[in-house]
Amino acid sequence: MSLRTPLNDAKNHGSAHSGTMHFWFQRVTGIASVPLTLFLIILGIYLTGQSNEGIMATLKNPFVALGLIATVIVFAWHMKLGMQVIIEDYVHGKWAKYAGLLANIGFSVFIALVGIFSILKISFGA
Repeated sequence: MSLRTPLNDAKNHGSAHSGTMHFWFQRVTGIASVPLTLFLIILGIYLTGQSNEGIMATLKNPFVALGLIATVIVFAWHMKLGMQVIIEDYVHGKWAKYAGLLANIGFSVFIALVGIFSILKISFGA
């Protein structure tokens, strides 16, 4: 039996007032992924059977490069948001949760930067 009141148990464990925005960002990135995935599928079909020079010429097109960069950004952001929910829900140690969230951010930023760098390198002809 505890002498603590239910209000005292609930203090500092309530809403951080960021759940709604996180929810909407996750939905928006999920919806944005649909046309970007279709773009990747169409691009993959178009590039099937082309020579290396033809593929590189297509990837150097600024519109294709922008589409690929948008895809990398949206997918990395959506991945970060999804893993953040999993870490917040299932990791219970305070320091383990912080470490997981930091690792999630670092990994997502790393993936996005490597993808964008690769696309820009191909696009500018290096």
